[in-house]
Amino acid sequence: MKKPGGNATQQALTAQAPAPARKPVTLPETTEGLPWPSAHEIKKESNPFTDPDWRMFIYAWSGLAVRLAIIFTLMFSIFQFLANQDQKRVEQTMSLVELWESKDFQQAQRALKERLAALNAKYDNLLSANPTPTEEQVFRQRIGIEAMTASGGDMPLADFSDNFDRVVYFLNRLSICVDGKLCSREVADAYFRDYAVSFWSYFAGYISKERQAGSSNFAAAIESYVRQGPPPAQTK
Repeated sequence: MKKPGGNATQQALTAQAPAPARKPVTLPETTEGLPWPSAHEIKKESNPFTDPDWRMFIYAWSGLAVRLAIIFTLMFSIFQFLANQDQKRVEQTMSLVELWESKDFQQAQRALKERLAALNAKYDNLLSANPTPTEEQVFRQRIGIEAMTASGGDMPLADFSDNFDRVVYFLNRLSICVDGKLCSREVADAYFRDYAVSFWSYFAGYISKERQAGSSNFAAAIESYVRQGPPPAQTK
């Protein structure tokens, strides 16, 4: 006879009994000593210029020829642009040369020349035979200051002042054109530098007085042009 409740007790003990341990799964050993090749291994790139396929060879050299042609065209365009800019500066400077040679400006520079020549002859005995640069500078500035007075010459001061203002206007215009790189400095120097330097040596003192009287920028462009000096000579 079976005891009552025997099956339930046996089932409970069976459920509490631990399961037998399993052995760990091991991978089979390989006989190869080298690793498997990677699918991401870097491959040597082919050179289209040495590719045996004649079509790739032609495409490569054609592309290179196109790039070189683009670079050459760009450089030639830049050179042509710079050459055109230089040509425009020369043309602008030559237009000022034509203006300087017109009747009004020729009359103005002749009036200044005659007045300064008369004053130089009048005070020639005040300057030594071998004056220093400082002595000559002071002498010229005094001549220029007297030239701008009523007793500075035969021409009435009002008429002479008109001629003086006309020369100042032209030299200011020339100086601004050169400083703004709208005119060729080389051509401007060839035509006008000596005259501008001579003009400034005589009238710098008078211009300084005018600035102190209130015209602070009077002939400032001329002074800048004269003091900058000629460009340095290019060595060959």
